[in-house]
Amino acid sequence: MFAIIWFTLFGVLAGFAQTYNQLLIARTLQGLGFGGEWAVGAALMAEVIDARHRGKAMGYVQSGFALGWALSVVVATLLLAWLPPETAWRVAFWSGIIPAFIVLFIRRHIKDAPMFERARKSHAPRASLASVFNRKYARSLILSSVLVIGLQAGCYAILVWLPSLLSQREVAAASKIVTVFIMAFGSFCGFAVAADLCDRIGRRPTLILLSICAWIVTVSYMLLPLNATLTAILGFLVGFSAIGMFAAPGPFLSELFPTHVRTTCMGFAYNVGKSVGAGSIVGVGVLSTHIGLANAMGAFCLVAYTFAVFGILLLPETRGIAIENIGGENDHNEAAPLGSPARAQT
Repeated sequence: MFAIIWFTLFGVLAGFAQTYNQLLIARTLQGLGFGGEWAVGAALMAEVIDARHRGKAMGYVQSGFALGWALSVVVATLLLAWLPPETAWRVAFWSGIIPAFIVLFIRRHIKDAPMFERARKSHAPRASLASVFNRKYARSLILSSVLVIGLQAGCYAILVWLPSLLSQREVAAASKIVTVFIMAFGSFCGFAVAADLCDRIGRRPTLILLSICAWIVTVSYMLLPLNATLTAILGFLVGFSAIGMFAAPGPFLSELFPTHVRTTCMGFAYNVGKSVGAGSIVGVGVLSTHIGLANAMGAFCLVAYTFAVFGILLLPETRGIAIENIGGENDHNEAAPLGSPARAQT
């Protein structure tokens, strides 16, 4: 609940910003709340869902991002239609307090998972920031961070620079709003499919498959003569692959760490990966001055998804694992064959 309050507070304060620096600070602090809530929510879900359906459950919850994304476009469009631009963007930030109250109401009635309560009452060491530097978790933590760096870098490189690429190609899309809705719908479908695949074929094969798909979509933007129809199709595929694949990291990361440090290590790996991966935005811009925007996007995505696959191949397959049995010695030491269910040691 603290993370939700923090996120909402700095979102509201962002709406009062008078300078760019004030807005930057408020948004940065707001991001800390988002990162904290993701880790807590993902760990809680992992600890209460049956192992056979953990991927589907967590992936379907992640699909709420697509619905929220589409809803935010509707809200922003209405505000811009009703209010002056200099006021509309502020009200957009302030409107975030409404869903926050709904989430706070829901979270008030959610109890911690029984396995977490047992871990808290046990003699296991209490988690702290120092836990992420414990050698017992170092391998899984480093590789998890590499995985997320790759996924986030590829996603940022495509999504942030795609509008500029389309402008360069002089593609007359129906409208930016329609394009966003197509991508949001694609991401919703991608979340659902990735969630199901996680439990059917495993976390690692799902992530590798969607990483390859995202790379192919990026190459398609580079090589194909674009028109409005093809742009819409590729927009759907960008949402499906580059965003939809984020249904898998939640269950995957939650199954790599024991209960007493799960949230701490998940949050560290995911948010370090997200922060470092965001550097691809600047990287694509700099590289594009030398080799062109399309080639820069393709090059960055190739490197990013190679990073991701490297981390995936060195991490174990965790499908079907009983996470309450993951021991303090970090049971995952070797990568299992792709798609093979992991077995937790006791």
